[in-house]
Order: sequence, then structure tokens, then C-alpha cells
Amino acid sequence: MDIKRIAKATTQTLISYLTYQAVRVVIEQLKETDPPRSLWLHQFSTQERIQDGEGYLRDLMGSHKELALRIMTVRAHLAEEISEFLPEMLTTEIQAANAQHRRHYLERLTQLPLTGDPPDP
Repeated sequence: MDIKRIAKATTQTLISYLTYQAVRVVIEQLKETDPPRSLWLHQFSTQERIQDGEGYLRDLMGSHKELALRIMTVRAHLAEEISEFLPEMLTTEIQAANAQHRRHYLERLTQLPLTGDPPDP
């Protein structure tokens, strides 16, 4: 198991997700202040590859530099805000989800089949 490779891939996924969230924030802000630009950004975001945050920003930088810079600023702010809580929340949520899955599995194992019902595989 290559922990550094996994951490790097996870970071890239998180960066792309924060880019997506930043785009959503900026679109919502623009709806109130500049509806035509909000619509343009929404349409651009549905056509471009927003799953790849860095590629999306490169493409946006070529089309609308101010929006790209604004999204990068919002993304950095989001990263700063969540970085304090993320490690503990991630560990806690995974432990809770794993416990829930194990509980459901144990419940299935301990249920007695009704007469005539085939056993679970």
C-alpha cells in the first residue's frame, strides 16, 4: 500500500471538489449581483470538465480571467475554513459509517430465515 500516492490522489480529488463548491458559491453570488454573468458561468461549467478542477480553471482563465481568479480565491478560503475540522470529521465519519455497515451485516447474519425461505448467500 502506497500511502503517499493515496494521499496525493485524495488531495487532488479534494481540490477538484473544492473547485466545484467554489463555482457553486460564485454562481450564487452572481445571481444576486450580475445575473447574466451567473448564467454564463453556469453554462460554461456544464460544458467544461469541472470534475478536473485544475483543467476547468485553465479553461476558464482563457475565457474569463476575473471569474477564474474569483473562484480560486473562494476555493482557497474554503480550504482554509475546512482544514481545521476535516481530519477529525473524516476519521469520525468513516468510523461511524463502518460501524453502521458492520451493524447491518451482523443483523443480517443473526436473522433466522422463515420456514420455506431460501437462506441468504
